Amino acid sequence: MCTHFYLLNGGVIISKRISTDELVNENIRFKEVLVIGPEGEQLGIKLRREALELAYDQNLDLLCVAPGATPPVCKILDYGKYRFEQQKKAKEAKKNQHVTEVKPIRLSPVIDKNDFDTKVRQASGWLKDGIKVKIDMRFRGRMMTRQEVGKKIMDDFIEALTEISTVEKKPLLEGNTMSAVISPKKK
Repeated sequence: MCTHFYLLNGGVIISKRISTDELVNENIRFKEVLVIGPEGEQLGIKLRREALELAYDQNLDLLCVAPGATPPVCKILDYGKYRFEQQKKAKEAKKNQHVTEVKPIRLSPVIDKNDFDTKVRQASGWLKDGIKVKIDMRFRGRMMTRQEVGKKIMDDFIEALTEISTVEKKPLLEGNTMSAVISPKKK
């Protein structure tokens, strides 16, 4: 991003943020620019008008690649091809990006045996699918005085899943919530 200041009649200064993608050809408002040719060679510092003429003579565009530099750096290139390449790189980076999914499970210090077993089965299914599990236990009211009971249930839950998981974050009390994170074992 680059900030440009414009003086309007009456002396009012208006600033406008322009991204480097918009600084092409006639949108470049710098008086002098350092010009880089299409093959990467430096052509030196030129007036804006001269730089535009150089680009137009080769049927190419002038793109400001470093508006914050002194003087700003502009490159002569085919802008359509450049934009296509940028979009292609962004798409490829997004495709290769791996989003780690974390499923939450909430336990209670007064959980029943059947509910406990159901939550263990649910968590084991997620772990087998390669998804991390965040275990939360909220203490409310008088339960805050019995944190050791909650810690025991949390430890039992983690113990029930030790064959298919590893503890990424040990049970820790933050405010009135104890939480832990377990992830699938690497094969």
